[in-house]
Amino acid sequence: MDISVVIPLYNEAESLPELEAWISRIMRENNFSYEILFVDDGSTDRSWEVIEKLAAFNENIRAFRFRRNYGKAAALNTGFHATRGHYVVTMDADLQDSPDEIPGLVEKIRSEKLDLVSGWKKKRYDNALTKNLPSKLYNWTTSRMSGIRLHDMNCGLKIYRQEVVKNIEVDGEMHRYIPVIAKWAGFAKIGEKVVAHQARKYGTTKFGMERFVNGFLDLATIMFVGKFGKRPMHLFGTFGLLIFFIGFFILTYLTIGKFFFDFISIANRPIFYLGILFLIVGLQLFMSGFIAELVTRNAAVKHHYQIEKQIRA
Repeated sequence: MDISVVIPLYNEAESLPELEAWISRIMRENNFSYEILFVDDGSTDRSWEVIEKLAAFNENIRAFRFRRNYGKAAALNTGFHATRGHYVVTMDADLQDSPDEIPGLVEKIRSEKLDLVSGWKKKRYDNALTKNLPSKLYNWTTSRMSGIRLHDMNCGLKIYRQEVVKNIEVDGEMHRYIPVIAKWAGFAKIGEKVVAHQARKYGTTKFGMERFVNGFLDLATIMFVGKFGKRPMHLFGTFGLLIFFIGFFILTYLTIGKFFFDFISIANRPIFYLGILFLIVGLQLFMSGFIAELVTRNAAVKHHYQIEKQIRA
């Protein structure tokens, strides 16, 4: 199979028939063998009913329905593990991502032998104040911290080699950082392509302003996990030893002063309690590093999402 199209969705019943027809037409025109994987993230509207009707007429459709809303990352992760295509395309279900871009994405990832190509919505139809400006700040910060030079890190329209999606785990709200996750997994050949951005035709956005605060917190998490997930002692141990020896030096200085330089009282000095605090905090950080090492070496925690229904699993 040439292409798997993974579409996470939540309450997008109105857009699904048009989106399915659009994707199918593009695939036929380009002679791609394909599958469409709808992952219904616990929708409360008629989305699953619409998917069932579409699947009855198109055998290339496969679908999964969660029992409740787990989030976009969980939906993408489920879709990734179910894909069978040589290339995997992800796109949103709200018609703001154009299926017309798929052949161009396929050509770029093939010709340049890339692992991943991310779309860049250079011209956007979103609100400039609430979405465009914060997105630019977020993308600039993410690029500088991760070293991945992408203009639109969170664009839903991307294409991957199948090997990439089979070797990464996307959880929480980490769908924003899939290129970063892929890079840390060893897939560093990442490209970018300008793609069209459509104005929203049906419904309203499912993301509020809180996504920007959560986004930066998630970035800090992914950078920590990427650099120290397999060796947490390198972080906790380094800081722990540094703080411990600062406290040890302070207390040693006070002790020497007490016995050799006639310090009247060291217990009344604020620096004495600061030294004790540094000793305790340093020791705690060092022990936290040991515990983290034990956890990472002896436990592999996996999340299982409860799929209520599925079509052509």
